[in-house]
Amino acid sequence: MMATNRTLLEQARELQALAQTGLMYCKDPFDRERYERIRAMAVDMLSTQVDAPAGQVSRLLSAGYPTPKLDTRAAIFDEEGRILMTHENSGEWSLPGGWVDENQSIRSNAVKEVKEETGLDVRGERLIAVQDCANHNALTYPYGVLKFFVLCSRAGGWFSANIETTEIRYFEEDRLLRLSETRNTAEQIAMCFAAHRDPDWMTLFE
Repeated sequence: MMATNRTLLEQARELQALAQTGLMYCKDPFDRERYERIRAMAVDMLSTQVDAPAGQVSRLLSAGYPTPKLDTRAAIFDEEGRILMTHENSGEWSLPGGWVDENQSIRSNAVKEVKEETGLDVRGERLIAVQDCANHNALTYPYGVLKFFVLCSRAGGWFSANIETTEIRYFEEDRLLRLSETRNTAEQIAMCFAAHRDPDWMTLFE
């Protein structure tokens, strides 16, 4: 048998997704009962891996066919080629961004998140990359996450204090402070710098 390096979290996520898909499509009441039991067991497994109550994990997982959650991160540069970062309440730094709301596109969500977290008005110009966070970020969510990096240009506005961000600051590539690696890593920031410098940048995707 082929060896596997998959973690228990990854296996529990897949088991939950299979059970949830079965619940969506099955018609036999006995099969539904079995899928519900499998899903409950998977949720219990996930709750131990993400350190959250099973009830909370179950509520986080949407009904219907299971799909990953979407996250946008905006890369904004000043005239000196420095990138804009937000200082989180945790004390770490990240590109402005967050979960994609149901009524938003990737572009509009990136613009909205920048406004909410920084007070700045921006335009979404180019899509830098789409990445599976399981391959890049230190995440322990009970669901998959896809991250969209969007190159934006500043159109106006000024920083205003808010509940998520204590300050904003522009950084040179080799002068970054402690990053929130669930949101963005040094490699992802470097990718954004490379896209900013290259007018012919081709969107990266997995």
